[in-house]
Amino acid sequence: MAFVIGSWSALASSSVDIPFTKTKLSNGMTVIFHEDHGLPVVAVDVLYNVGSRFEAKGRTGFAHLFEHLMFMGTKRAPTGKFDEWMEAVGGHNNAWTSEDRTGYWDVGPKACLNLFLWLEADRLRDIGPLMTAEKLKAQRDVVRNERRQRTENTPYGKGEIRLSELLYPVEHPYHHPPIGSHEDLEAATVQDVKDFFATHYVPSNASMAVAGDFSREDAMRAIKAWMETVPTKDAPKDPGAPGFSDTKTTLTSVVTDTLTDDVELTKITYAWQTPRHFTLQDAHLDLLGAVLGGGKSSRLYTALVVDKKLAQSVSAGESSGVLGSHFEISVLARPHVDLDVLEKAIDMEIETVKKRGVRDAELLRARNVLMTGFISSLQQVGTRAKLLNTYEMDTGDPGFITKDLARYESAKPSDLQDVATKYLMLDKRAVLRIVPKISEVKSR
Repeated sequence: MAFVIGSWSALASSSVDIPFTKTKLSNGMTVIFHEDHGLPVVAVDVLYNVGSRFEAKGRTGFAHLFEHLMFMGTKRAPTGKFDEWMEAVGGHNNAWTSEDRTGYWDVGPKACLNLFLWLEADRLRDIGPLMTAEKLKAQRDVVRNERRQRTENTPYGKGEIRLSELLYPVEHPYHHPPIGSHEDLEAATVQDVKDFFATHYVPSNASMAVAGDFSREDAMRAIKAWMETVPTKDAPKDPGAPGFSDTKTTLTSVVTDTLTDDVELTKITYAWQTPRHFTLQDAHLDLLGAVLGGGKSSRLYTALVVDKKLAQSVSAGESSGVLGSHFEISVLARPHVDLDVLEKAIDMEIETVKKRGVRDAELLRARNVLMTGFISSLQQVGTRAKLLNTYEMDTGDPGFITKDLARYESAKPSDLQDVATKYLMLDKRAVLRIVPKISEVKSR
C-alpha cells in the first residue's frame, strides 16, 4: 500500500496539516523542520534516494547490505557505540530498505537531538571510506542469515521472493527483492561497497527531517557545523525503468507457479501490476483493497471464510512504489479444499465488483478503516518525520498531505469499479500457490 493511506471528511482534510519549514544546505542536502512542543521528544529521519532497484546486475542486495554497514562504526564512533551512546540517553534507532529508498531514524528525549545529528553526519562522512573486509564479512553474514530467517525458513516466506520474479520481467528494476541473493552478497568486495557508498551516500542524494520538541535555530546551528561540512557531489541520476510504463502491465497472460513449503495450509496469491504511488488510481486501489479484503466484513472474507467455508483467512491491498505498484490478494485455504474451486470463488468476487460495482456503504467503511490507521500513525513524531521526507523525495513538496488525502476523499464507487476492471484482469496476472510439502490438495 502507499506510505500514506487514509481518508477524511472534507472538513477534517482541510484541518490536517504538518507545519514545516524547508531549507537546502550548501552541500545539497534537503532539511525539513517540524516543531511540536507537546511532548519532550525529538525524531531525526534521514532518507536516501537508493533502494534495490538501483542495483547493478550481479550486485543485488547492496542497498540492504549497506543499511547494515552504516552501523559498523567510524574512528569517532567505533562499532557498537552508535547504539550504546544513543540508548544510554534514552534514544533508539533503526533503519529500513525498500525497492526505492533506504531510511534511517532516531527517536528519543529532546536532549538527544545533538547526539542524533552528530552521529548521522559522522557515519555519512566516514562509513564508506573506512570500510574493511572484516566489517563487510560481519554484516554480509548478518544479511544472509536474515534472508534465511525471514524468507527461506519463515512459513510462506519464499513467496515474497518468487512473486516479484513472476510479476516483473528480468529487465524490470522490481524483478529482484531488496534482500538480494546469497551469490551476489557473497561476491561483494570492499571496493564494490566503497563505490556504492561514494555513488549514493552523498548529501545531495538525501533528505533529513527533524521533528518534535526542539528549537529550529539550535538545530540549524548543529546541522551547519556537522552535516553541512560533509563533502558532496552531484546526486546520481535515477535510472527509472526505461521501456516500462506504470499504467500498462508487462504481463500478457496468466503466469503461475507452485512452491512447496513446511506449512500446514495452502496459500494462494494473485498479483497485478498497477500505477505508481500518489496517483489517483493508486488511492482507488487502496480503497478497493479494503473493500475486498480489509477485515471480517470485507467481500472476500464474507464469501470465502463465512459463506462458502473455503478459506481460513484473506487479505487484499495495494503495495505502492515509485516506478509502479502491485495489487495483491492472498487467501489461506482450509484443509483439503480443492484449490481450483477456491480460485474460481475468488475470481467470482473480482468479477462481481467489475459488473456491479461497490456500494456507498462499502466505500465509506473502507475510508474509515484506512483513516483510523492514518490518524494513529500521526501521533508519533517519528512517523511525521518520515512522512515529510517521503513527500519531499517523491513529490518535491513536504506539505503534500492535503493533496494526498484528497485522492481518497474524491473517490466514488464508480472509481473503484473502474480500477478493478482496468487492472484486475483475470487473463493477465501472477498466480502463486504455496502448498504443504506433504499435501493431499490438488496442485498444478
